[in-house]
Amino acid sequence: MSWSLNIGKVAGTVVRLHITFVLFLAWIFASSYASNGAAAAWTTLLFVVLLFLCVLLHEFGHIFTAQAFGVPTPYVTLLPIGGVAQLERIPEEPWEELLIAIAGPAVNVAIAAALIVFAHAHLGATAAMGIDDMQVPIVDRLATVNLFLALFNLIPAFPMDGGRVLRSALASRMGFVRATERAASIGQFIAFVLGFIGLFHNPILVFVAIFVYLAASSEAHSVALRAVSHGVPVRQAMMTQFVTLLPDTHIDDAIEALLRTAQRAFPVVDGNGGFVGILDRTDILRARKQVGPDARVADAMTVPAPTVDCRATLEHAFRAMQDNSASTVGVTDAAGKLVGLVTSETLAEMMALMALPGRAENGGALNQVTPPVRGLDSSAP
Repeated sequence: MSWSLNIGKVAGTVVRLHITFVLFLAWIFASSYASNGAAAAWTTLLFVVLLFLCVLLHEFGHIFTAQAFGVPTPYVTLLPIGGVAQLERIPEEPWEELLIAIAGPAVNVAIAAALIVFAHAHLGATAAMGIDDMQVPIVDRLATVNLFLALFNLIPAFPMDGGRVLRSALASRMGFVRATERAASIGQFIAFVLGFIGLFHNPILVFVAIFVYLAASSEAHSVALRAVSHGVPVRQAMMTQFVTLLPDTHIDDAIEALLRTAQRAFPVVDGNGGFVGILDRTDILRARKQVGPDARVADAMTVPAPTVDCRATLEHAFRAMQDNSASTVGVTDAAGKLVGLVTSETLAEMMALMALPGRAENGGALNQVTPPVRGLDSSAP
């Protein structure tokens, strides 16, 4: 969720606005202003803001329920197509995920009920067909759209709540990983259906379908990685032979390392071997272009870089990778010295190895610890 703006924190959860959401509000206001004038534009903008406030409350329904089960939520992000709450981990029990999933739609139903009881909102064909009709009172439209959000989110497709409800129901019978694969497949099929309908009726459904399809694929892949990495010592999967760079290394030396190795990301270490940052291909090229040949690694590296202790499990490394949106995690010893790397490529290779026939029965380490790290600051060829 890069390109997001932090707007505050509620109960330990950072609330973010994706830049596309801000652009979406600007587009709504501009198009309404061009069509119906300033008064209509402000009314439309108010309705959209209130609608997304309901979406945010929906997400906090998930968040507060998750917190009741000891699952923190670091971030919640508002996008033009809805909100995304980033749970720190998946609940251990299927019934916990079930309750967390239905908490969001329950909030929307509660909002609709409150508008009907206290604001005298009316539900009917007029409100349902006139979501964008300025003649229909805002409270009627809000009550109607909240009920729609509750029903729409219960469609059994990731990343919507119905997909998680379906997974929790399947997980009690076939295990979490297989349940995720089945629910993701159903979600992808529904995405195709939504996209097909959208081609003939509403182009927005096409974008929703793409988002649902990609999110379903991502969820299945993420759960498979977590399952593979569960309980595996990080030492058994980390890379131990790689080139390192020093902070004061010239950027041209980094380019040379890029050309003569298969690495696309280089750990940056200090004089004592401590992990201080990461420099990837994009960083190298940008520094060479913007700063010039006098640029140093310290001018371009990404800091801080995520790390895990060498005694941790691979699952911890995977979580650090997800939490920091990073493709590389450093593995350090008790003294803080870099002893290995875990990358997205090594995780993918691990999945491929675990899928080999007989691999689960044979077990064993993925690779043994090899000689110490060597880099440009050493005499390695």
